[in-house]
Amino acid sequence: MGLLSLSPARCVRALSINSICTICADVCPTGAIVLSGRLPSINQSTCVGCAGCVSSCPTEALALDDFSPTDFFFDFVSDTSLLVSCQKNVPCLAALGSEHLIALCGMKKGLKLDIGHCGSCSIGESILRDLRERIENVNYALEAIESEYSVDLVEEAYTESEKSESTPDRRDFFKTFHLKKIGAYKANFEREVQMSTDEYISHTLDSTHTQGLRTKKITDRRKVFFTALKRLEKPSVYHVVEGDRISFTSQKLLDETKCTACEMCYRICPTGALTSDMRNSKIDFDPFLCVKCHLCHDVCESDAITVSPSYNLKEWYTPTVQNLVTYLVRRCNECDAMFSSVGGEKICRRCRLEEEEAMELWGLNNDEQR
Repeated sequence: MGLLSLSPARCVRALSINSICTICADVCPTGAIVLSGRLPSINQSTCVGCAGCVSSCPTEALALDDFSPTDFFFDFVSDTSLLVSCQKNVPCLAALGSEHLIALCGMKKGLKLDIGHCGSCSIGESILRDLRERIENVNYALEAIESEYSVDLVEEAYTESEKSESTPDRRDFFKTFHLKKIGAYKANFEREVQMSTDEYISHTLDSTHTQGLRTKKITDRRKVFFTALKRLEKPSVYHVVEGDRISFTSQKLLDETKCTACEMCYRICPTGALTSDMRNSKIDFDPFLCVKCHLCHDVCESDAITVSPSYNLKEWYTPTVQNLVTYLVRRCNECDAMFSSVGGEKICRRCRLEEEEAMELWGLNNDEQR
């Protein structure tokens, strides 16, 4: 069983105190992850290493030390078998997210997930409930891109063939303590201590995480997904599908009448899906980079940005950067700084806030000022 770790600077909740992301805690079948503070807290002794949180975290902030979905992808693509089983090659079927499943099914020309052990598993009922919904949406997407193949749930109950047990040698005991191996055994010992600690370990942010918080990063699963799509035949028609059936990316809509040009959405976006230019004269959106983390919506005070109810699958094959809004850039009459004027304002947002604060201190209102 793997040791679960969190990269604080990659967590969506670390990027803004306004984030309402609870995905990791919601999908955990044992309650090993709680959100009592700013960042998730993890109880290693309660965690069963299913990797459901790893596959669901939009920014890949969580990881298991003994299982990498990316490594599994490349290993499995070269395998002749189509079977994925918790008794064969993954810690749990929950370890693979929608992007990996779609990519693998296309590359392997079919995929079979063995649910034969779920009935006897303590977390099987919870895993199956979420898995069935995930597979339904995955097959919906596969059908929309005109794939001949699908991801199927099978009750094979795969069991690994028995391995011959070698007779232990007394000398192996002494080999264990070879000086070159002491470091490795010490690390393993400390790992076991962490895994047996029956308490929630909290995580905090400090100055060492500053650069990580500022870095825009494309997730490994997104790279794998688009690498696989390039090797598959393009559909004859780029279908427009229901947006809520695609869990890992989205298209955005922006209401220009509500937008205040506060710049928060594209400054806080963890992948760079939302961007502007040097003059902050516009907001552009790249669906190729969107991981549907909802952070841009959480920080938008005016609710100007929303998720489109539909999604054009053309973005999976020929991604295009879409302009959501363009502003008039002018100089502020007060401070002479350049700013984005949304409704023809003559002073920038900072000066406007300072003026409002001054009027409040003086006990005046805008009507009296005018």
